[in-house]
Amino acid sequence: MVFSHPEQIDRLAASCPEALPAAVLAGDPCYDRLLTARHHRDRYRRALGVLPGQRLLLLNSTWNPTALFGDAGPEDVLPLLLPRLTSELPADEYRLAAVLHPNIWHGHGPGQVRLWLDRARRAGLALVDPVDGWRQAVVAADLVLGDYGSVSYYAAALGTPVLLGAPGLEALGETSPVAEFVRTAPRLDPYGALPPQVEKLLAEHRPLPGPAESTSSAPGRSAALLRGLFHRLIGIPEPPDPAVLDPLPLPPYEPPLRTAPLRVLTRTDADGAIAVRRFADPRYEPGGGDDNGGSHLAVHEDTLDPGVLDLADVVLRYGAADDPRLGPPHAWAAEVLARHRAASLAAYVTGPRECHALHRSGLRLHLAAEGTGPAVDPGAYASALHALLAERSDAPEVLTVRAGAVVQRVTVREERSGPGGRPGT
Repeated sequence: MVFSHPEQIDRLAASCPEALPAAVLAGDPCYDRLLTARHHRDRYRRALGVLPGQRLLLLNSTWNPTALFGDAGPEDVLPLLLPRLTSELPADEYRLAAVLHPNIWHGHGPGQVRLWLDRARRAGLALVDPVDGWRQAVVAADLVLGDYGSVSYYAAALGTPVLLGAPGLEALGETSPVAEFVRTAPRLDPYGALPPQVEKLLAEHRPLPGPAESTSSAPGRSAALLRGLFHRLIGIPEPPDPAVLDPLPLPPYEPPLRTAPLRVLTRTDADGAIAVRRFADPRYEPGGGDDNGGSHLAVHEDTLDPGVLDLADVVLRYGAADDPRLGPPHAWAAEVLARHRAASLAAYVTGPRECHALHRSGLRLHLAAEGTGPAVDPGAYASALHALLAERSDAPEVLTVRAGAVVQRVTVREERSGPGGRPGT
């Protein structure tokens, strides 16, 4: 019986002393892989589509009726939280991902789990592979909202802020380190406003010493300890090469694709920048507006409810500029504006740093982020442009967009129809 800390062997001695001869201390290979992978944190964040200035909030649930994702009873917290998280936390300030215990997938079936989470996924939630991807998500996270499962405990051991939505003390041994962690970790108020709770935790976070001390008594040494144990049991000498663990693989790239309607708040700041705050599928009008701003509805063309498009002020599409199914970006945009008469702007996002926009006034524009590297979602450029053109008839040469903590300068270039209907300069 392999244990990672002497405290576990002490509890074994108290509960089943007959098993002590089989107990061995050999560290924690999972924890060691997490520690080794921390220098790849930025890569994991980019793989999950986390943009500069965004915070990655990782939801997780273990497999138990009292867990965050329980049996869909009155105490089941996650279904209550999901629509509020995606509608209360601004889309350009937070990236949401979820790790569900493999037994949740196998117990209910992948189709049922995806159906339950479909609305949240359309609002931008990423579902992380519970076998091959969860460790990378833990390393990448700025904040974990979970329960008493191992994902929350590993996150706390790494020093990541953890907010407990389902403590589940009744499922834990009273003297266990996990129970002590649950008793001392910050608690979520599922009925209180979420942004203040998240901001307070991030501002006041101090790593709890217990998880880091109790996860492993031999951090970084599990591979050597385990290999030595195995070779002693087999009765053969160890090879001379160092004992190592497989590194965590780089996850597949999964940027958010929000097809849920976005309620967009805009305002013009003192420096001339247009601040954009987007909320996915809110149940009520988001707060934060002022006399110097406005609001509008931006909707992806593939939204689940086509009727919402008839209410949209901005219609969005993400894809390749040369997609033969859609035609040139401005041909698509003209078709959209002809079909949806309430819309003032149609914007085709053709890359992570650019989009083509057609305004109902006839302006055909190409918007591109200045500089290099990751930028704000170009869908936010379109909303900023829509807000600006509501106040003036001409487009500026440069548009400054503020989304969350990032200020992005965007070059605006007017286009005309080129040969074959393709945009030209």
